[in-house]
Formats: sequence, structure tokens, C-alpha cells
Amino acid sequence: MRLIPPIYVKPFVKKQKNDAADAAAIAEAALRPNIHYVSVKSAEHKARAVAFRTHQSFVGQRTQLINALRGHLAEFGFVVAQGPTGIKAVEGMIDNDITELPDTARDMACLYPDQIAVFTQKIDDLHFKLRAATKVDDAMRRRCTVPGVGPVTAGAIMAFAAELRAFASERNFAAWLGLVPRQRSTGGKTRLGGASKMGQTDIRKLLIVGAMSRIRCIMRRGVLPNNWLGCVLGRKPRMVAAVALANKMARTIWAMMTRDQNYQIV
Repeated sequence: MRLIPPIYVKPFVKKQKNDAADAAAIAEAALRPNIHYVSVKSAEHKARAVAFRTHQSFVGQRTQLINALRGHLAEFGFVVAQGPTGIKAVEGMIDNDITELPDTARDMACLYPDQIAVFTQKIDDLHFKLRAATKVDDAMRRRCTVPGVGPVTAGAIMAFAAELRAFASERNFAAWLGLVPRQRSTGGKTRLGGASKMGQTDIRKLLIVGAMSRIRCIMRRGVLPNNWLGCVLGRKPRMVAAVALANKMARTIWAMMTRDQNYQIV
């Protein structure tokens, strides 16, 4: 069995789209010698993806509840800090009889902390399972040694990425994640733009978040390190430096896993 990405089949569709035209386009694309195929995932591989999607879904639903509660309280002039850390302040505000809230709004606001606590407990349980997997699985433990890569990011790579040896080089892996510049080259002139964002969204987002956390730690110290990252931060905005660092992290992971080597600080 061979799977072809739809984006590679689209150029071969003739005239209008219908079943016959799609079948002819697929057959034409399959005959091309340089066509790229999608690797077939096993049931275990898909199960890991379901676990990661569940974790992300619970995080999104908890964020939705927190933002809804903050928005409702803001209607009455009560501003609450963002994130789960402000929930305890909200509970004290709701339980305080001195707070000028209508009884209906107070009753509705009391429903949110309980639901948020349920999602928080489930998120913590799933995160604990991911951390426990890093102690058992050598591949996940090796990925977590890269600075900025945690159990969630390592689990996402195992869930959504194909076998890393299927990529010809580290740049191919970074390009699959959408971390390479978009090309607008013509007439022999190379013109590079921003990140292509054409690859796997979940892994790319987590790598950029991990890279940004490293950059925040460096900026809090107030002194840029005398290395590649320090030079990039001295010349580029933080977000550009975070994408460049995420690109380097992805290449490092590819090199480690394909060569069966541990992370080495250079």
C-alpha cells in the first residue's frame, strides 16, 4: 500500500473535479518517479496520537472554561489574571458575600471552578503518564535530553512523526515540520521568506514553545550567551530566534535518533 499526499495529486486533476478525474490524477501521480509517499502508520502509532490529541483537547477545553469565566466576571468589573493560576482568586471572590455580584451570576460562576478542576486533574494524570513513559522508553528519554524538549513534545514526535530514518536528511525533517523558510526564488536569485508552516502543526508548535521558554530564561539573566543562540538574539527579534532555535532542535533530534547517539552540549 502506498499513500500519496493530496497536494501532490492536485496538479494532475484535469478540468473539473469528479471521481473519474480524481482517479485518473491519482494514477498519473503514482507513475511519477520522484513522487513522495506517506508512510503507513501502525495501530500502536495511531494509539499514541489519540492519547496526545486527548491531552490537547482537555487543555483546550479547560482554557475555554477559564476564558468564559473571566469574560463573565469582566462584565461586572472584576478582572482576573489569565491562566489556571487565577482560579483560586476567583473562588475566593465568588464565596465572599461582600463581592457585589447578582445571585444568578454568582450561581453560574460557581459551576466553572468544579469543571475546571476536573479537567486539571485529567490533564495532570495524562502528563504523569507521559513523564512515566520517558523512564521506560529509551527513545523518549533520549529526546527529552534536548534542551527545550519535554515529555509532551517527545510524545508528540513519537505520535505524529514517521520513522525518522525515512527522512533523507535533517533538513527534510525540519521541512516536514514547516520550520524552513518559504522560497520565492526566480531567475537564479534565491529569495527566502518566513517559515513555510506547511508541515505538522502540533510538533512545530511545541518545538517553538520550548524554544521560546529557553529564550525567556536567557533574557531574564540579562546577559546573552557567547554562542550561536546569543548571536541570533542579538540580531533578530525573539520570535524569529525561537523559530530558528526550533529548527535547530528538530535537526538535533533527527541526528540523535538516526545515529543512536545521546545529546551532546557543543
